[in-house]
Amino acid sequence: MNIQRLLNRTAPALNRRAFLKVSAGSAAGLMLGVNFGGLSAQAQSAAEAALEFNAFVSITPDNVVKVMIKHLEMGQGVYTGLATCIADELDADWAQVVCEHAPANTEKYANLLMGQQGTGGSTAIANSFMQMRQAGAAAKVMLVNAAAAQWGVPAGEIRVSRGVVSHGSHSASFGELAVAAAQQSAPDVAALTLKTPDQFTLIGRDDTLRKDTGKHDGTAIYTQDVKLPGMLTAVVAHPPRFGAKVKSFDATAALARAGVQRVFAIDTGVVVLARDYWSATKGRELLQVEWDDSAAETRSSSDILAHYRELVDTPGAVATSEGDVAATLSQSREVHELLFEFPYLAHAQMEPMNCVAKVDGNAAEMWYGCQSATGDQAAIAQLLGTGIENVKINTVFAGGGFGRRANPASDYVLEAVRIAREVQGTPVKLVWSREDDMRAGYYRPAYVHKLTAGVNVNGRPTAIQVRVAGQSIMEGTPLAAMMMVNGIDMTSVEGLSDLAYEIPEKQVELHSPATGVPVQWWRSVGHTHTAFSKEVFIDVLARKAGQDPVAYRLGLLRNNPRETAVLQLAAEKAGWGSTELPAGWGRGVAVHTSFGSTVAEIVDVSVQGTNFKVERVVAAIDCGIAVNPNVVRAQVESAIAYGLSAALADEVTLTGGNVDQDNFHTYRVLRMNAMPQVEVHIVPSTNAPSGVGEPGTPPIAPAVANALAAVTGQVLTRLPLKLG
Repeated sequence: MNIQRLLNRTAPALNRRAFLKVSAGSAAGLMLGVNFGGLSAQAQSAAEAALEFNAFVSITPDNVVKVMIKHLEMGQGVYTGLATCIADELDADWAQVVCEHAPANTEKYANLLMGQQGTGGSTAIANSFMQMRQAGAAAKVMLVNAAAAQWGVPAGEIRVSRGVVSHGSHSASFGELAVAAAQQSAPDVAALTLKTPDQFTLIGRDDTLRKDTGKHDGTAIYTQDVKLPGMLTAVVAHPPRFGAKVKSFDATAALARAGVQRVFAIDTGVVVLARDYWSATKGRELLQVEWDDSAAETRSSSDILAHYRELVDTPGAVATSEGDVAATLSQSREVHELLFEFPYLAHAQMEPMNCVAKVDGNAAEMWYGCQSATGDQAAIAQLLGTGIENVKINTVFAGGGFGRRANPASDYVLEAVRIAREVQGTPVKLVWSREDDMRAGYYRPAYVHKLTAGVNVNGRPTAIQVRVAGQSIMEGTPLAAMMMVNGIDMTSVEGLSDLAYEIPEKQVELHSPATGVPVQWWRSVGHTHTAFSKEVFIDVLARKAGQDPVAYRLGLLRNNPRETAVLQLAAEKAGWGSTELPAGWGRGVAVHTSFGSTVAEIVDVSVQGTNFKVERVVAAIDCGIAVNPNVVRAQVESAIAYGLSAALADEVTLTGGNVDQDNFHTYRVLRMNAMPQVEVHIVPSTNAPSGVGEPGTPPIAPAVANALAAVTGQVLTRLPLKLG
């Protein structure tokens, strides 16, 4: 089962009872809803800095509401979003709310859609919306009951507003009631009365200030800011080729460098341990390392893609099949076919990999931007031969992730633990440079697609065959059981296997060849490539049929009201068909559903010779209730920028197994002067929230390609896009 299916199963309606049923089904054995037991039902001392009402809400006597955030804040706004859900039901004053990353504790803080504590798949708000609201509502009940007991009045007559509990002449702040309220029995979740959307005071507001503060003045704490007594800094010389191992090394010159403490080999390379980062990197430059390439990947990326092109000419494992596609294609009056190629992509997050680890015997304490607490905690425990109770993870802000920090192998985390294990009791900060991250990291897999469709006399497709070749990101990982079906990695074909367009017969086939290149999810996962081939191909069919691309899509979406509404809104706001473009300009469209949300994007491009510029993007999104509209717009804008970077410039290439790119001069992420004007329009909804962080990425590249086709006639089927 993939994340898309989980989201589709849980996000159609704002219904507390349905949510609780889903929670019980998807997180069996873990936390069901909110943990209201434990400390919340026990008497607590006023001397405690924070009085814990439940797993997510604490209130201090000095009137601070502390919200525990179970997801990693890496710029996507979960501090703000999750705190908003709690504060609205609690009727807290937004100014009194502070946020803190929750510790690694799967029982308390599991992602209800994944069954483990982790951030990804655009699920943070989607899985937590009801849970956080329940936590806030429960804490409010405890405050009200405490006030009722003190004042001798009926609880039902007490009013709560902006952090003040009142009844007639009685009034008290949350802080004044905190000690008494924390001793109240936790309410039954089923008995909670939650607000209806028309009663929200914070959810849906445009002016909600973000809670992930400190970035503007340098007070926010990232891994690089962590400083511990006696801490050493480590860098690793990784092999130039994937799969290579250390054969021998000479550390004489490195150890002579001032500040260098130790040099030793681990599974992933040669470690240089020093007083500071400068000394460590300078020491690494002096290493003499001989590598054993006998098990290394030595092919170039062009060789790998050539192999994939051969594969898509042959039948693959069937991911989905409806009708007799081969027979229909053979009988079609017209058959159209396109081949698409997609390169490897780096995550290129602003903050490269880093992690602080301290190992004492079989116990470890960690400090880093942890995206996958359950997975990392288990991996560390296994490495140390201990239980997860001996692994403490302190999560700090992360400077972007895009999937990289949620590594199924816990690669850089275990690297830090292996190093710290060699210097027992001493904290070690492992730092990857940008070059390390670019050349020794994990990548979005390369893919080749072949799409073939037969059309009828009206130009509508009657059958479509899709063949995809690309490495599986799930095979061999702990998530394979959930994300693979009959040996098929569903993330490789998502967006195609569940095609939204109404085509009577379809078949999607997959080849998943193994390579030595390490791969994992990248922002919007499989949709990064499936949306492109699907939307460019549909545009080609529309033009060959002599039909308007928007009208053509609407005809294929006549039984899909959600995508229809989003596409119509984007077209209206962009002036599709009603505003003329200057000479040399083109306009393109794409619409795609991923992570439970639908996004349509319309792009204007200007072309001069073989050069082009994306001038304007108009996007519309249906993500259910927009908890924080400004955060939603920012996330869609960010997703567009990220996807546009891959559309215009980004690719990782290998020559003889060596990665060619090493920093932003060779892996040219989107420059500020190439960022277009972006408008984001949110479809009003009372449905439960769905994904926001990723759904804006898939439509941008095909919309740009379709705009270029509109003005130049060139159908571009390889990313990054190049006119020629």
